[in-house]
Amino acid sequence: MPRSQYPLIAFVVLYMIGFTAYAVSRGNNEFIFYAIVMVALIAGTLVVHRRSRFSPTVLWLLAVWGLLHMAGGNVPIPASMALDWTPPAPGARTVLYNFRPVAWMPKYDQVTHAFGFFVATLASFEAIRAAIRGLSPARLQVGIGLALACFLIGMGLGAFNEVVEFAATRFMNTNVGGYENTGWDLVSNMTGAGVAAMGIYARNRTK
Repeated sequence: MPRSQYPLIAFVVLYMIGFTAYAVSRGNNEFIFYAIVMVALIAGTLVVHRRSRFSPTVLWLLAVWGLLHMAGGNVPIPASMALDWTPPAPGARTVLYNFRPVAWMPKYDQVTHAFGFFVATLASFEAIRAAIRGLSPARLQVGIGLALACFLIGMGLGAFNEVVEFAATRFMNTNVGGYENTGWDLVSNMTGAGVAAMGIYARNRTK
């Protein structure tokens, strides 16, 4: 990666090391598992980046999403700040993911999902654009069909995330939540992917 991206690399490495060490010190097996998944996802992102050359904006947004995710599962909060939280297991603690300041507002978890799959959809568009430019010298025409494809890719990545969360519940006690939580996660993923797809179409339809 070019020298200009060293601050981005340092940012990601520092929060990954810091939050992973914190999870280990607290015996937070769930987020030790997610830290391993994060390393795999970062490696996958770098492989795609080598071919697609994500924009600096998308790279930084992906890095911030990672930070929000790692903080969400590690930073403790008082139970009074998690209005609808039900302990999934004896001794479970409330963390930032459970934060809901007002009953009608979405949880931190849901906001992070919406943000994350907004970014994932933007990254998907940049990867598609790079692949098409590699096949043809023609300028990319962004219509409703391509915007819809980006939306569905974002939704698919969100569904894969839910599979990973489900897998975690099979062999450890987690703070993931039940069927209703999964449903709201999918709605949040859809919201983020939909906003990104509309933005992609609005910004690129004349190109």
